[in-house]
Amino acid sequence: MDRGSLVAVLLASILHSAVVAAEDRHVFLNWEVSYSVRSPLGVSKRVIAINGRLPGPLLNLTTNDVAHVNVVNTLDEPFLLTWNGLQMRRNSWNDGVAGTNCAIQPGANWTYVFQAKDEIGSFFYRPSLGLHAAAGGHGPIRVNNRPVIDVPFPHPDGEFDVLIGDWYNMDAKEMKERLDRGRGLPPPDGILVNGLGPYEAEVTFKAGRTYRLRVSNVGARTSLNFRLQGHKLLLVEVEGTYTLQKHYASLDVHPGQSVSVLVAADQAPKAYYMVVSSLFVLPEIFGVATVLYAGSGEQPPSGDAPLDERSSHNNYNRSMEQAMSIRMNLTSGAARPNPQGSFHYGDINVTRTLLLRNDESDIGGRRRCTVNGVAFANAGTPLKLADYFRIAGVFKVVSGRPETRNPSLGTTVIDASYRDYVQIVFENRLPSMQTWHLDGHSFFVVGMAWGKWSPDARSTYNLVDAMYRSTVQVYPTSWTAVLVYLDNEGMWNLRSQDVEKRYLGQELYLRVRQGDSEVPDPRDELPMPSNALLCVF
Repeated sequence: MDRGSLVAVLLASILHSAVVAAEDRHVFLNWEVSYSVRSPLGVSKRVIAINGRLPGPLLNLTTNDVAHVNVVNTLDEPFLLTWNGLQMRRNSWNDGVAGTNCAIQPGANWTYVFQAKDEIGSFFYRPSLGLHAAAGGHGPIRVNNRPVIDVPFPHPDGEFDVLIGDWYNMDAKEMKERLDRGRGLPPPDGILVNGLGPYEAEVTFKAGRTYRLRVSNVGARTSLNFRLQGHKLLLVEVEGTYTLQKHYASLDVHPGQSVSVLVAADQAPKAYYMVVSSLFVLPEIFGVATVLYAGSGEQPPSGDAPLDERSSHNNYNRSMEQAMSIRMNLTSGAARPNPQGSFHYGDINVTRTLLLRNDESDIGGRRRCTVNGVAFANAGTPLKLADYFRIAGVFKVVSGRPETRNPSLGTTVIDASYRDYVQIVFENRLPSMQTWHLDGHSFFVVGMAWGKWSPDARSTYNLVDAMYRSTVQVYPTSWTAVLVYLDNEGMWNLRSQDVEKRYLGQELYLRVRQGDSEVPDPRDELPMPSNALLCVF
């Protein structure tokens, strides 16, 4: 190609980029974070509210929108929000966790700027520091398709965000002090639906209509089962991926997970119960909301909520079978017109395997949760800033494989190459549930089974239509394997979605980069934002 032709191509590319950027819609929001006293279970507790609300306001975007969220911190302690499930393309600077961002100090504000690039679906935001997530501060996120992209189901007549989660009457600071003394958290006191206690939350259907319910488990640590009395749940989307559509009587939603279901209002026009019950927790607890049919007199359902179904929901085998029954819809597009299944993930050679084994250990006289023998300890300097300014000694690079050594504290990072295709195996040796989330990426959940993982397990993987999501459960004394294409440069948090396990050390970071280049290509990673916070010591 001659020089003139090359210049013409470059100019055309620049003009195209400018046109695309000009078409991106910018959404500006101002959120004030404050304390509020609520009593959803009859006991007053100081909660974290956003603009005076719990849950906080809906972040409603369309794919490619650029969000500008100015967060004003009126609490008496530092604060950060993270965006659970949004991939934050090229932009771990705005991920909102301690390893990437300095905290927003009391009385200060900071504006997150990020693009919902090439993704759709149901997600949520929540606080990321300490045990703030157990005090509220969460809210729903919707990323909608552009109008030119079809969805694989008829447009619903209405949508409802349903945020479910366990709840502690204990103050979050008291919970933190309890863990600092080496004691575990007790079972939760109850379950909330949209921040409300039993029988307080309501949604209204019109007979003959179809509704989309976007359900997220925003709780502290408990797996939940979701069902709607007398109605079937048609699963259509999980954390940004359209699913092979299938009816379920109930769905398990583990901590940090989000699902979308369609519900046909095809029953007798009266009131029904929405029931949320705890899984694998004794004593079993319930959250109950009411579904009203418009024009039916809006009377509560007769009798108590149908809790007698609960015995069938506390079965690990049943739960794992349901998880593996959820498959990706290979014929539909998501954020782009090409089918989701056009990326033949099962035909790609895996370049590396990370085996992450979680455990519990006594370290320095205190119970800790470890990954490959290390309990994560947050550094005073965010790892992203330390990496950017080449500050030595802030974190330690580890292999991503179990090592023979005494359990210890550490600030651990796994180095990974940009565009590598990696297998991550989460191996759980404990008798309790685990739930893992990876910021900046989604992954294909290709397998899970009881016992220890071995390389031979690959023969059992689903390499055709596995779910593509960002949060996955690992059952007691079992393993879960995922495949992830590392196409998003940055410093990305890999964490437990159980706030107790995370606080006690069950997390690490994945540094995705191209070699040792000091200045990443801005096409692959955005430069440090001009409003980046500097830490206060």
